[in-house]
Amino acid sequence: MFENICSQFPVLSRYVNDKPLVYLDNAATTQKPLCVINAIDSYYKELNSNVHRGVHTLSQLATETYENARKKVQLFIGAKHAHEVIFTKGTTESINLVANSFGKSFFKQGDEIILTCMEHHSNIVPWQLVSEQYGTVLKIVPVNTNGELEVDVYEKLFSEQTKIVAISHASNLLGTINPIKQMIDIAHTHHVPVLIDGAQGIKSCILNVEKLDCDFYCFSGHKVYAPMGIGVLYGKEKWLEQLPPYQGGGEMIEQVSFQKTTFNKLPFKFEAGTPNVEGAVGLAAAIDFMLDCGLENIIEHENKLLQYGHKKLQEIEGLKIIGNAKEKTALISFLLKNQHPYDAGILLDLMGIAVRTGHHCAQPLIDFLGIPGTIRVSFAIYNRLDDIDKLTEVLHKVNTMLNKK
Repeated sequence: MFENICSQFPVLSRYVNDKPLVYLDNAATTQKPLCVINAIDSYYKELNSNVHRGVHTLSQLATETYENARKKVQLFIGAKHAHEVIFTKGTTESINLVANSFGKSFFKQGDEIILTCMEHHSNIVPWQLVSEQYGTVLKIVPVNTNGELEVDVYEKLFSEQTKIVAISHASNLLGTINPIKQMIDIAHTHHVPVLIDGAQGIKSCILNVEKLDCDFYCFSGHKVYAPMGIGVLYGKEKWLEQLPPYQGGGEMIEQVSFQKTTFNKLPFKFEAGTPNVEGAVGLAAAIDFMLDCGLENIIEHENKLLQYGHKKLQEIEGLKIIGNAKEKTALISFLLKNQHPYDAGILLDLMGIAVRTGHHCAQPLIDFLGIPGTIRVSFAIYNRLDDIDKLTEVLHKVNTMLNKK
């Protein structure tokens, strides 16, 4: 369906080490289509101005463009209100915002936070920091041998001290898509709110946060064809109203005196300082791009690549796939027998194939699995079956080269 779409992504026409680029590092960041690049270019050529409060024409037009981007995100994720969409730098800042603001209002000594074994560092470290500050305890949901969460254990972790659950929609190491609706429902029976790290999950499903009933959902634009430096925190209105501001400065205030400051209404209470307007413009253009392609079509295409990739990689002698959950996003982590992932990654790069190697900011899971890291390939709308054929052809050569050392 997307055979000719590469022409819309300029970087994909380049060569790396005198070889045509095969880009398979999409879980880290996706490439940007011309429509996104052009939208940012047009903004700076025609509309650039600081948003909100300006009375001149450019400021008003820039403000309208920025707030229209917020409405576009609202519709894209199925939020009830546009003011439930907070623009941030990305998933990491979104999680830090909730961890810090939630902690100020709700944490006390001995309270509990439930995480999972498969979390990205961005959904571990913020909670560790607030735990050190408030004396809270982290409780961890384990994974089974297929890389799936043990939901029965999760149910037993709740107590009267449990204050929040923070879990990934999909693992960036294993590819596992977690049963987050089930896990949210379980948490809500205990009256516990749930934050979802959607960095990998945002493009793995057609998201509707209202139906999902999560309390917070975080994602980054650069994972879905938008620029770096723009992200989203969705929060239910009832929670965002209760939480104190994360940062102080311009825009997030209502009135300031040296005696007292009152804060602006949502969403501006959480958007201190000059916002990333170009990022919001790029994110809106990326959403339009995905909708034009059809979200169902994108998911179907990536699943096709995933299934084909699994089949082809399993043909390579000594290759072990890490993570065999029934429900997976479009990535595959693997190891070549007795070879360090870094060595294989360097050799793949020499052949023009971009993959990710290492612990993928998931060191606790790597330690649990008892491995040095993995080689990870991840797919996007512009990848084709012959990208996987080239990958497996080179991996056969890499396997031979490394085994001779």
